[in-house]
This record gives sequence, C-alpha cells and structure tokens, in this order.
Amino acid sequence: MAKEVGISHLSVHRIWKQHGLAPHRVETFKMSKDLRFVEKLRDVVGLYLDPPDKALVLSVDEKSQIQALERTRPLLPLRPGIPARQTHDYSRHGTTTLYAALSMLDGKVIGECLPRHRSEEFIRFLRRIDHETPADRELHLIVDNSSTHKSPPVKQWLLRHKRFHLHFTPTSSSWLNMVERWFGDISQKRIRRGSFESVKELVAAIEEYLDQYNLAPKRFVWTKDADMILSKVARCKEALVTGH
Repeated sequence: MAKEVGISHLSVHRIWKQHGLAPHRVETFKMSKDLRFVEKLRDVVGLYLDPPDKALVLSVDEKSQIQALERTRPLLPLRPGIPARQTHDYSRHGTTTLYAALSMLDGKVIGECLPRHRSEEFIRFLRRIDHETPADRELHLIVDNSSTHKSPPVKQWLLRHKRFHLHFTPTSSSWLNMVERWFGDISQKRIRRGSFESVKELVAAIEEYLDQYNLAPKRFVWTKDADMILSKVARCKEALVTGH
C-alpha cells in the first residue's frame, strides 16, 4: 500500500493506528437462517432482562468432547516478560462431556461430567437440576437446538415435570446462551492449562474448579435488549449487500 500511494510504510502504519484499522486480523461470523429468529431472540433476551416472578432462569448447555490431554513435558511457569509455556505435543487419554446450568440470579453453576452426549445423559442432568433447585420455583432453561434437547424421551420427561420450561436459542446463535461465556472461562483457566493422565483426572480437575468457583460465583449480566441486537443484525445484513 505504501508503494502504491507513494508514502512510507511508517505513514501507512500511523494512519491505520489512528483509525483503529487492523488489516492483518480477520474474524468470522455466521448469520442465523432460523425462520423464527426474531421470536426466539426476544424470548431469550426477555428472560435475561425481565425474568418471571418466583422463577429461576438457567442457561444450560453441554461442552462435549473435552479431551484428557497429557503434555509430554511439564508446564513452564511464567517469568517477567515471558508467558507460561507448554509443549505442543501430547497424548490423548479419552474424553468427557461437561453439562452445566448457569443461574442468572447469582451466577452459581450446577455441573456434572458424563461420558456421553445423549438424551439419557441430558435427562440425568435435568434430574440433578430438579434436585438442586428449590422445589417451589418454576425453572426456565435456555438451551440450544441440539436434537438431544428435543428427543421424545426428553419431551416425555418434561411432561411429568411441569415446572421445567425449555426456551430454545435460534440456530447458529450460541452467543445468546450465557453459559458459553462460563465455558470459555473454565477452558482458559483450567482445562487448557492442565495435563491429565486419564479422564478420571480431568473430571476431578473440573469438579474441583466447580467447587471453588461456586464459593464466590460471578453473576453474568446481559445488557443488550432485543431491539438493539436486531438493529445491529440489520446493519450487518446491509453491509453484506453493499460490500462495505
């Protein structure tokens, strides 16, 4: 670019910096094709901003295929000017699936590691939620469109447990489920930094993190209303049409 416009590369760099441009960076996005996108968006955001009286809102999802990776060398601790480092190579020792329900009231998480990701495991986790929440509260669960959340066994279980209400996010809209933010935290702070010789060791580390987190949970707060989100989506669609 400097050669094309006849200025120094330092001038180009300065102009980019002044305008907050970073042409070396590319981010990805995906537009939802859900025909009920607006309806589902307003439903979920409404639960965040104005939850029903005498009810609990839980953001629920599964983090599947968490690998028990054993690093070939111990983690090198951080030093002044040098971040912590770990080897790129590792041995695999199996996987687990972490089921989690994030309370929008106080940030506490009900979590459980299970070996598979099926309707049977989801129902087992629903039973745990039923056991660990006040029996006199209605429960509104925000979940994604996974087939395990809509299977006939799950629907039958829900018919027998009337206080459970499932609210589905639009397709390709995992950003709308707040528990994904918590999954990011546990991945960065515990799972990626660990070296695990077995699935049992991995599960123990996750359970320890859960116990410590729930001693001082962080409440996750949703701030954008549905109209603000829809306005941003409209601007993105316009940019795709115009090319800028």
